[in-house]
Amino acid sequence: MEEERDLVTFVDDDGNEFDLEVIDYFEHEGKEYGVLIDPDLPDDAEYFEVCIMEIVQHEEEDLEEFLPVEDEELQNVLLKIEEERMASWDESFESLDKEE
Repeated sequence: MEEERDLVTFVDDDGNEFDLEVIDYFEHEGKEYGVLIDPDLPDDAEYFEVCIMEIVQHEEEDLEEFLPVEDEELQNVLLKIEEERMASWDESFESLDKEE
């Protein structure tokens, strides 16, 4: 059974639609962020680009808005947080492999 993917559709400056997959959510200083990647990456891809966006909840419309992080210093902080989170995922998977 295929697991459900959290895809978000965006529209570029030319009006073309494209999807990104949210692979992680985290909070930093009271704000929520999503980590997005290209959903068409092969499962064995060693390197891939991530995009970290702020998620703003609009409860009255039951809508989530994904906003780019414009501040370069904040972008660097968020990328470091996500790198640490991903490293801990790798450690978790490695320990599961050793248990089997």
